[in-house]
Amino acid sequence: MPSPFPGMDPYLEDAGLWPDVHHGLISEIQAELNQRLRPKYHVRVEERVYISDENDPGRSVIVPDLHVAVRPGREQSLFDPKPGIELDVAEPIVVTTLIEEEIHEARLEIVDRDARQVVTVIEVVSPSNKIAGSRGRASFEQKRQEVMHSLSHWVEIDLLRTGLSLVLRERVAPCDYLVHVSEQWRRPRGLLWQIHLPQRLPRIRVPLRPDDPAAVLDLQAVLDRAYDRAAYDLVLDYRSEPVPPLSEMQARWADRLLNQKGLRPA
Repeated sequence: MPSPFPGMDPYLEDAGLWPDVHHGLISEIQAELNQRLRPKYHVRVEERVYISDENDPGRSVIVPDLHVAVRPGREQSLFDPKPGIELDVAEPIVVTTLIEEEIHEARLEIVDRDARQVVTVIEVVSPSNKIAGSRGRASFEQKRQEVMHSLSHWVEIDLLRTGLSLVLRERVAPCDYLVHVSEQWRRPRGLLWQIHLPQRLPRIRVPLRPDDPAAVLDLQAVLDRAYDRAAYDLVLDYRSEPVPPLSEMQARWADRLLNQKGLRPA
């Protein structure tokens, strides 16, 4: 079942859900491009690895593997002694202290099979990459700089409305989502898709070797397949507001859309 939104689904941007969304997008892009580009090229998943500690500003959007969940409305009722009842002395429990954590963020690389060279790097931006001063941002920018000074192309897909966006020399009009393609032979010039929430995600041209035509990648089709495979229609509550919240104008538009599709009462 596809998302009710014509383009990016803002309910997928929640930091708690994004790691799963990110994995789905990476997998679908890899499958699509491998089908189109073989046998000359193959698309592989690689990782950026960095250490996040308690001083990392991006810690707020990094979801731990294990946490204690409390049902809404029960936050104040876990410890509620009755008057006149003597309590035992508290006993310790074993917990994991979150001092440092190794964070793995996946990206895609298109590799020339015969030359064994990376032709194009594709990054799907995560929330931690958009927080100023965070370890995830520093790791992301370092990889971008490495590619920008190499013979490889760079493709950056940002489907997150909040946070510090990619750095450009020119001022661009406000938008919700961005796709940036930097072809090696055109630098420092590059192509930028500025996308608004009501718009369909674009078909972008992924550059390859100079003697090969660019591969057309339909980002909307990729998102639709990732949404359907993950069965997000079963877990997303479209009666509530998305996290992060929409602007007032966007919220009115989304309310009408979801009402028309029977996913939110009038």
